[in-house]
Amino acid sequence: MKQLKLTAAVLAGLALAFVAFAARAQAPAEKEAAAGKRGDLVLRGDAKCTRCHDEEDSPQVLQIGKTRHGVNADQRTPTCVSCHGESDRHINKPADAKERPKPDRIFKRNNDVTPPEAQSEACLGCHEASARIHWQGSAHDRGRVTCANCHTVHAPRDQVLVKETQAGVCFTCHKEQRAAIFRFSSHPLKSGWMACSDCHAPHGSVAEHNLVRNTVNETCYQCHADKRGPFLWEHPPAREDCTLCHNPHGSNVPQMLQARPPYLCQQCHVAPFHPSTNYSGTNLPPIRPGVTAPGFDKMLGQQCMNCHSKVHGSNHPSGARFTR
Repeated sequence: MKQLKLTAAVLAGLALAFVAFAARAQAPAEKEAAAGKRGDLVLRGDAKCTRCHDEEDSPQVLQIGKTRHGVNADQRTPTCVSCHGESDRHINKPADAKERPKPDRIFKRNNDVTPPEAQSEACLGCHEASARIHWQGSAHDRGRVTCANCHTVHAPRDQVLVKETQAGVCFTCHKEQRAAIFRFSSHPLKSGWMACSDCHAPHGSVAEHNLVRNTVNETCYQCHADKRGPFLWEHPPAREDCTLCHNPHGSNVPQMLQARPPYLCQQCHVAPFHPSTNYSGTNLPPIRPGVTAPGFDKMLGQQCMNCHSKVHGSNHPSGARFTR
């Protein structure tokens, strides 16, 4: 009985000692937490930011840990202050300030803290090479468009980098092109088979309209290689600029043509002995022996390509008639 009481006393003493040790260990932790000195959650040195910015934020800034900007094993990974600046007044609100001052850099359109040039400069400090060397002076740069207007850095899936959703980001500004792709004939942007960046370089290029190649035709030939040639008989407008006949963003005419044949062809080809008008009626003289006006109407009322099918160029021995 005495041995049992002694064992109980020993256990009680050990329990009291453990409680005292835990209290001594917890006191510094509570003191450190009260001072705002807790460990980094996502990036190196982000503890001073994550003590306020947590998963309750909207948008959720901590999701940057799921992006390439949140890889701690990569020495190139930036920190919060790499993009937003030291922001000391934002972190430690001055006593005389009614509202907490904004960070040194804010990535948002039309804000009074960071002008567009400074926003883009923060990104170009790391991302100026490769496809972004033509950003300075590009159409988007001149239009005061910033990187953050298109890119969502903290999101796990940046919509402008996903082929299926990229066009939706571009159409935020390019309304006319958005309307064009919903016409009868258009490139497969709606289905996500191609993206705007397949033809355009949004960060700038040496070509007009930010094209990814030097000319319109070179850009089109990336997919339409069969129209490149070389041909023995070249069709000058097709060789000069594809958009003379086609609307690349969409049209209500098949093959995205600018107008319906034969009217498209008749913009250039108006010649005698090959009438450019749809004849009708029975009181007109025969156009040539054996062909009456109504018969000619049925022929010309279709398309010039019924006979001249090789409109992009031909190697046919009949010459520059672009026949089969």
